[in-house]
Amino acid sequence: MLKVARPTPSHFGIFVTDLERMVAFYTETFDLTVTDRGEGRTFRNQLVFTSASPDQHHQLVLASGRPAEATFSTVMQISFVVPSIQHLRDISARAEARGATNVRGLNHGNALSVYMLDPEGNTVEIYVDTPFYIAQPHGDPLDLTKDDETLMRETEEACRRDPSFMPLAQWQAQFESHSPAAP
Repeated sequence: MLKVARPTPSHFGIFVTDLERMVAFYTETFDLTVTDRGEGRTFRNQLVFTSASPDQHHQLVLASGRPAEATFSTVMQISFVVPSIQHLRDISARAEARGATNVRGLNHGNALSVYMLDPEGNTVEIYVDTPFYIAQPHGDPLDLTKDDETLMRETEEACRRDPSFMPLAQWQAQFESHSPAAP
């Protein structure tokens, strides 16, 4: 069970048109594990539950029922945190090979991100956090052909030029001091 002190986002679900294609895309691109699948008893759609963590039964649910004529996705973005910059490179390549389009990198200062459209047009983000804070929204181009050390050095330099810059630990302390007390 997850330990939380207040309501905390934990999982999400999206409607899809081609369930098996989307299950393959998300499990093969993001190494998600199918934890359960079947037809809902009251929600009469086919559901596939996936997770990257044994602590959470499901983090992404794929549900049949998206109309084939739905050309616009109302999903603003589905985000996956990754352990390293190299994962951004590797997952981007896997995603493109599995049908992702419009793959582009952005440096948010507080995170290095790659955005793409999945095979049904939902925006997906993969990102790695940095130890910096700057006010958002912020987005500079991200060139993943540069080595990790250069990317981090350039990110820190750009962040320090921003008037809102602070080390992430300082921002986190401010967040904690303004958060509601745990029950």
